[in-house]
Amino acid sequence: MSRRTIAIAAALSLLALGSPLVGANANPVANNSFNSGVDKYEQGDYQGAIADFSKAIEINPQDASAFLNRGVVKTKLGDYLGSIADFTKALEINPEYANAFHNRGAAKAELGDYQGAIADYNKAIEVNPKDAVAYYNRGNAKSDLGDYKGAIADNTTAIRINPKLALAYYNRGNAKFSLEDHQGAIADYNKSIEIIPRHGDAYGNRGNAKAESGDYQGAIDDYTKAIEINPQNASTYVNRGIARELAKDLQGACDDWRKAADLGEENAAEWVKEQC
Repeated sequence: MSRRTIAIAAALSLLALGSPLVGANANPVANNSFNSGVDKYEQGDYQGAIADFSKAIEINPQDASAFLNRGVVKTKLGDYLGSIADFTKALEINPEYANAFHNRGAAKAELGDYQGAIADYNKAIEVNPKDAVAYYNRGNAKSDLGDYKGAIADNTTAIRINPKLALAYYNRGNAKFSLEDHQGAIADYNKSIEIIPRHGDAYGNRGNAKAESGDYQGAIDDYTKAIEINPQNASTYVNRGIARELAKDLQGACDDWRKAADLGEENAAEWVKEQC
C-alpha cells in the first residue's frame, strides 16, 4: 500500500510587543499598569494582562503601545477580531507604527485573510525595511497562498537581516519542501535546529524531507527525536510508522500506528486493522 507522510507542520506568525511611553508626557500610573501587563503576559496570565493594558488605556487613551499590547494578548487568546480592532486603533494614533501593521497582519492571517495580511506586512516593511519579523510573517502568508518562491525570497531577506531568526530557516525549509527541493529543505531545517536544538517540528519536517529522499533510517531518527520533544504529536508517530514500513520493519510500523490511533489518528487505526 502506498502512503505519504502527513503534511509538514506550518510555521507560526510572530508578534511584537510595544514599549511604554517615556518623557514629559508619560503618566507614572499608566506606565505601572503597562509594565504590569507586560509581566503578566510573559507569565501567561493573559486575562490579567488585558486588564492592565485596559487600565493604561483608560488613563491615557492616546497610548498606541497599550492598544498594541492588548491586541497581542487578544491574538494569543484567539480573539482575532478584537486584536485587529486594537491594532487599528494603535495605527489611528500612530500611522507609522510598524509593529501594529505586522501584528494586525498576523491576526488577519489567522482568520485566513492572507491578502489582507500581506498588505499589512507590506506597510510594516515600508515603514521599517529592517523588520525581519515582517518579512518572515509575509513569507508565511505567501506560503499559505501557495507562493512558495515568494516565501523563500521573504525568508531569505529575514535571515539576511537577522541570521539568528531560526523560524525563518524553518519556514524557508517548508517552502523548499513544498517545491520538492528536499535537500535544500534539510539544509534549512539543520540551521533551524542548530539555533533551537529542541525545535520538535523542525525534526519532524526534516524527517519528512529525508523520507521523501529515500533516507528512511535518517527519517526514523528525526521522528524519534521529535517524539522525544513532543510525545503527544500523533502525526509524528504516523510518519515514523510509514518510514519503518518502507524500511521493512512492519512490527515497528504497527507499534507507531497503534500509538497514533490512541492519540486520535483515524487513518492509523485503519492501517492497524489492515496490516497488523
